[in-house]
Order: sequence, then C-alpha cells, then structure tokens
Amino acid sequence: MTASGSHGERDTTTVSYLRQRPPPVGVPKPKSEFDAVYPCDFYAPEELLADDQMYTVYEIARLLQDLDPDAALEPAEEEILLDWAIPWVIDHADQLVIAEPPTDADPGFYGLRTNEDAPTESAANPATNGASEPDADADS
Repeated sequence: MTASGSHGERDTTTVSYLRQRPPPVGVPKPKSEFDAVYPCDFYAPEELLADDQMYTVYEIARLLQDLDPDAALEPAEEEILLDWAIPWVIDHADQLVIAEPPTDADPGFYGLRTNEDAPTESAANPATNGASEPDADADS
C-alpha cells in the first residue's frame, strides 16, 4: 500500500532507497580466503574527543575514520560511517555526556565526560526526566 492508500502502486521512494543499499554479503567465508586480517581496534573516547568540545554523531563518525569532522561525504558513505559510529557511542555511553540539540531538527551533541560533568541531583536519573526517586522508607 502506498502513502495514498491505494494498492498495486509502488512506493518509488522506498524502492529507490533499497536500490542504493548494497546486496547482502552472503555466507561466512573462511579466514584462509583473505590475504590478511587485522585487529578490530577502535579509538577510546579520550583518544578521539577533546574534553572541551561537543560533537554530533556525524562528526564522531568522521573522526573514527581519521577524517576531518567537517569532511564532505556522499550520503551512502555517511550512512556506512554512521553504522559504525552509533554502536560506538552506545558502547561508550558511560564515558560520554550528551547535550540537547539547538533545535528539534538538529542532531544531539556528545562529548567526553569529565569530573566537571558530574550530574546534578535533579538530572541524575534521565529515565525519570529529573523527577526524584520515590523514597523507599515512605511506603513503610
């Protein structure tokens, strides 16, 4: 079904997007088929980020590939880099801080967590959006 609700018509936006994606790789291959294999090393946050700067995930994606944070990329290249950067951010979340984007249309900003970035009492639990935890003794 297309956005207009009719059956039988193809959504050309989705079809076009799917054509841009590389085909699946297939079955695993023996290591012996490769000329060389290398360690899968990634930067630690303190190796990649300056402690007085905040970065978008797009900039982090470039930095992970030793590119300038503002390097121009084709959309397909940027998508591949984001496939690496997003899990890196998630994996290192305990070493990072996040700031709200300037507008709803902008990405958030991430930075290296430092001692000066200790959360305030009201922001200690982002899952509660700053609300205080219920007092365990209040129920007794």
